[in-house]
Amino acid sequence: MDVYAIVTEKIINLLEQGVVPWRKPWISTGLPRNLVSKKQYRGVNYFLLSATKYVSPYWLTMRQANQVGGHVRKGEESAIVVFWKVEDLKQSSENLDTEKSDDKNRRRFLLRYYRVFNLEQCELPQAVLNKLPKVETQKHTPISACAEIIGCMPNAPEIQHAGSKAFYSALTDRVTLRPPELFTSPEEYYASGFHELIHSTGHQKRLSRESILEAAPFGSPTYSGEELVAEMGAAYLCAESGISPPVIENQAAYVAGWLKKLRDDRKLVVEAAAQAQHAAEYVLGKVPTTV
Repeated sequence: MDVYAIVTEKIINLLEQGVVPWRKPWISTGLPRNLVSKKQYRGVNYFLLSATKYVSPYWLTMRQANQVGGHVRKGEESAIVVFWKVEDLKQSSENLDTEKSDDKNRRRFLLRYYRVFNLEQCELPQAVLNKLPKVETQKHTPISACAEIIGCMPNAPEIQHAGSKAFYSALTDRVTLRPPELFTSPEEYYASGFHELIHSTGHQKRLSRESILEAAPFGSPTYSGEELVAEMGAAYLCAESGISPPVIENQAAYVAGWLKKLRDDRKLVVEAAAQAQHAAEYVLGKVPTTV
């Protein structure tokens, strides 16, 4: 498999996992950079590394981890970093697909890659860790109106704070969110929470929404429709709690992205909006519960 195919596969895998570039309201801990050289990763490497689950911006190769007296923990999965290798055409006649040529200077640029691991995947000496800047987090100040909506939702799912993603699992009926202090603002934390709570209303013991009950592949009309329901419903709850202005730009971009998927089926959008309102009313306790 050539390097272009590897990068493409990585991006497709991210999309299939629901990692959407324009909807990631986590705190910024700095640009991804190499722990040893301190150089920042650029180009597509920025997107590949930023889309991972890790908070730390520091990355290093297995060899670098060993060189500083540490090691990569067993079983950890690496990420890839790509780079251009410059080669004199006179030194080789090999014809590769992953190359760009510079006929004037008789050089070619070969796309290559190597594997790196995040700091969080490694065991390193404390002396090395002490030299690294501390990750700054935000002071989370709860917004009473938002907290009340979440706390008063009838027949609510379990909410846990863990990991690096925000998602709802219909199998366990659980909402998982990043810790509040890792969001850029309290508004973004609650907007993300509202989004997942709207998803949870589709569970069979609540509104029994088809787009939650059936398995739908990423990008399908059913999946896209459910995402529209969740974000429109979250927008209604944001308006109800008075936090619309701080998050409306993100929501507009998010909805616009899914509308591109659904622009040939306007009926689906109208139905999604109606379902979103019904879901928001359920969260607010305005819809009779069945359990």
